[in-house]
Amino acid sequence: MSSKREREHERRRVEKWQERQARAKAVRRRRTVIGGSIGGVIVLVAAVAMAIAVSDRSPAAAPTSSPTPTASASVQALDLSPRTGNGGKVPDKSLAQNRTWTGTITTNRGTIGIELYGDKAPQAVANFVELAKEGYFDKTKCHRLDTSIKVLQCGDPTATGTGGPGYSWGPIENAPADGVYPKGTLAMARVANDASSMGSQFFLTYADTTIASDSVGGYTVFGKVTSGLDVLQAIADGGTVQVGNQFTAPASDVIIEGVKTQ
Repeated sequence: MSSKREREHERRRVEKWQERQARAKAVRRRRTVIGGSIGGVIVLVAAVAMAIAVSDRSPAAAPTSSPTPTASASVQALDLSPRTGNGGKVPDKSLAQNRTWTGTITTNRGTIGIELYGDKAPQAVANFVELAKEGYFDKTKCHRLDTSIKVLQCGDPTATGTGGPGYSWGPIENAPADGVYPKGTLAMARVANDASSMGSQFFLTYADTTIASDSVGGYTVFGKVTSGLDVLQAIADGGTVQVGNQFTAPASDVIIEGVKTQ
């Protein structure tokens, strides 16, 4: 009998030990799942924080081509890779032929008619005409809409505010001495305080505006809008979205479909 009771006691002891092991294993399994879930949340939060940090890198304001890269807004299915214009060489200003040019900037929002001052700003006009001729501006996004200085800025194939044709040029031509840029002005963007930093980026004013000169002067005015001011106004009326923390873009994408000059 004694032996039988001992065997029964041993059996119960083993069963209790097995139950404890099973409970411990279940606890460990639950901890692994919860830990994994928390780890996933931490990774997600870290990824979001990193994305926010990246999106906050942006170029300086004013109609400029910034030397600092920035994240760009969503631009549908555009090719945002850098482009080289005119073989990476500054076009000869004699190509402006010291005359007035006419042309069109066709966008997904409407067509804008332009007149170019080959006599007043020959380097800017030669540059614009040559880039337009080779399709440099085609399928590019007007990346900036600044409602404080009332400009729509275009001409950067990367849509970041930092892109250009692979060369830069100067000096500034035909800048207004009083800093007043009438509605419909077509002018070159550049890096602040650098008169030889113009490339392919340009801006159009959708209202009369005053833009302060910096240490090297104002901005090269090389033409004007002759038709389609209502297109510019409609773009401005559509509002803006923030890109990074230093400039704003049109709320609805403005895509240049083609530029023609003659």
